[in-house]
Amino acid sequence: MAEENASPSFEAGLDELERVVRELEKGDLPLEQSLALFEAGMKLSADCKRQLEEAETRVEILMKKGSEPVAVPFTPEKPANR
Repeated sequence: MAEENASPSFEAGLDELERVVRELEKGDLPLEQSLALFEAGMKLSADCKRQLEEAETRVEILMKKGSEPVAVPFTPEKPANR
């Protein structure tokens, strides 16, 4: 049962979140089902955000200048200085 509580991979979570959003955007669900989907979507969103923050932390740790590890914030718009 531990697998049921484990967060899905980032990609799987994002796919599921997109499915939830599409279902909610249709607007044809009963209120209780809409609330349940919204709650599930909020949990998926939080899981995806946490996974992104963990990945960003790992990138910062792995960035180095010389032989000393230095935390360098990851910015996807700019290539890292080497």
